[in-house]
Amino acid sequence: MTDAAQNDILHRLDRVLDRERAALLDGDFGALHDVLEEKEGVFATDLITSDADRSRLTALLEKSARNQELLDTAMRGVRAVANRLGTLGRLSRSLEVYDREGRRTVVHNDPASRVQRRA
Repeated sequence: MTDAAQNDILHRLDRVLDRERAALLDGDFGALHDVLEEKEGVFATDLITSDADRSRLTALLEKSARNQELLDTAMRGVRAVANRLGTLGRLSRSLEVYDREGRRTVVHNDPASRVQRRA
């Protein structure tokens, strides 16, 4: 592989990692699918680097690690939203209250009820 071809591959990887970061920061999870396909295409190439490219590869590895942290954070956020929506769904079906003796009682919500609770 020529130096120009290797340089092109490294440049493509740099661009795709920047696109991945932008998509993660924007919350554009739909764009991540296209980014993943492009990353797979770049990694499928046979890259042989010279010693001069090692520092560039190290920088790309750091970018990739940074993006992985963003992706992990985004996934935690998605899980938190899913958990919150589940909790809100349970609250819309029933309500837990305490009687005068301090015993917990579950009051089931009548679907025909027009009362709206606010969180």
